[in-house]
Amino acid sequence: MNDDLQMVVNNELDALDLDLVEIRRGGSRSRPTLEVRIDRRDGVKVTVDDCARASRAIEARLDADHVVGERYVLEVSSPGVERALRTPADWRRFAGRKANVLSEALGGREEVEIVGIEDDASGATALVRTRKGEDRRIPLAEVKEARLAFTW
Repeated sequence: MNDDLQMVVNNELDALDLDLVEIRRGGSRSRPTLEVRIDRRDGVKVTVDDCARASRAIEARLDADHVVGERYVLEVSSPGVERALRTPADWRRFAGRKANVLSEALGGREEVEIVGIEDDASGATALVRTRKGEDRRIPLAEVKEARLAFTW
């Protein structure tokens, strides 16, 4: 991911008291697509108005700075019910919830309950409970992918 693009998006969202959850780049070279997932800092669910405000701010800055080019598609949305868990703050915030985690420490992909997070000099470690009731410690550096699990 282009660091300039991420910095532009983060700066615009920060001014609106919103956080960047995820940014994906797709589409074609001549018509790139930017998918931006945002979250509110106050813990309230992201609204359509939040997405519209963020979209206008990001678009104005991208157009002014020519970070992406002239023809692009910008999609701003909430992270959804199966949102990505990327930072120690995400893991801390969703303690008690289920997550689908891909890590060699678990032997692949597994649904676990998030118990908590520990921070130390070597980095952050997720404390999780497997379906079998086993408590495990997984360094976040070893997590390849993690998303909240949605159960019907």
